[in-house]
Amino acid sequence: MQEFFRIPPGERDHIPAFRIALGVAIPLLVLLGIDRLDLAVYAAFGAFTGIYARFEAPRSRTRRQSIAAIILVVCVGIGATLSTAHASIWVLIVVTSLVSGLGAALALRFRLKPGGSIFFIFATGAVGSIPHGSPVPIAIGVAAASALVSIGLGALAHLVGERMPPEKQSYVRVGLSPVGKADLAAHATRFTIAPLVAGILGTLLIDVLPILSHSYWAMVAAVAPITPPGRSARLKRGLHRVVGTLGGVVVTAFLLSFPTADWQLVVWVILLQFFAEIFVLRNYSVALLFITPLALLMTQLGHPQPVAELLTSRAIETVIGVLVGLVVVLLGFSRERKRAAEIAASPHSDDDD
Repeated sequence: MQEFFRIPPGERDHIPAFRIALGVAIPLLVLLGIDRLDLAVYAAFGAFTGIYARFEAPRSRTRRQSIAAIILVVCVGIGATLSTAHASIWVLIVVTSLVSGLGAALALRFRLKPGGSIFFIFATGAVGSIPHGSPVPIAIGVAAASALVSIGLGALAHLVGERMPPEKQSYVRVGLSPVGKADLAAHATRFTIAPLVAGILGTLLIDVLPILSHSYWAMVAAVAPITPPGRSARLKRGLHRVVGTLGGVVVTAFLLSFPTADWQLVVWVILLQFFAEIFVLRNYSVALLFITPLALLMTQLGHPQPVAELLTSRAIETVIGVLVGLVVVLLGFSRERKRAAEIAASPHSDDDD
């Protein structure tokens, strides 16, 4: 409980937070200026490129952000293809789950931080759920242009002091992860099954509660608990996800209780992105007070919906997804637990090396 409410001191988090927020601001303000905010959702997902590789050397950051950008743009392209083809919700769930598994495996293989597939699911599911989306080339072009802005800002970030703290530099590794094929396959399987089950449950529940409308939010929430390393961290991440999201829904309800113009929504998105990055590495539940309204306002920019339906769906789908994720945490890491037990039983387990 103490750790749940603890907020560690910042480590110059305002520098990457400003860079990431600026990477969101530039494309959104351009789209606002040319009166094309209908393309904002594609630009926002491209701008998620900036979230990756914070506090790394310029060359490492550019390389890893380029990899993340390619994956995100492909996700937008897949989502746009599903949207323009008017694919059924079941096709969207299956495709998004497969994207999640492959994206998580690539993130692990290329040591992308943050790990997992939350942003890949979000990009594919959100774009694929737009009823009348933009043509695929336009969606991909906007996302790619936005991603390039974030990569450019990342390449210059060292000029304003964004560097890995000295005490953590030994943990920064370059190149591919040495993870074995069996572990990589198990990792991909977990990140495929969790969102698939959550998406199916969330969609089936729509028949019981017609106010629900976004099963991909259950899919996003399902991978949150399985992303961190270690069982304790995973269980805490699930708890943080639920509590933080419910608090974020309240914040969103407050923000949307006032009449807002498009430019005001853009300003809120930029500010929320900044504060989310300030807290995301320090206290996940506090960060979700900003991440949740950020995601919901992004949805409103691209495809406005009734507020009550939007907030209710987010809250219930998140709880469904986290419960599925926690089941995977408890049952789906047998290989990892077996290896840990073997190491603990080894006669050399207490050696310094």
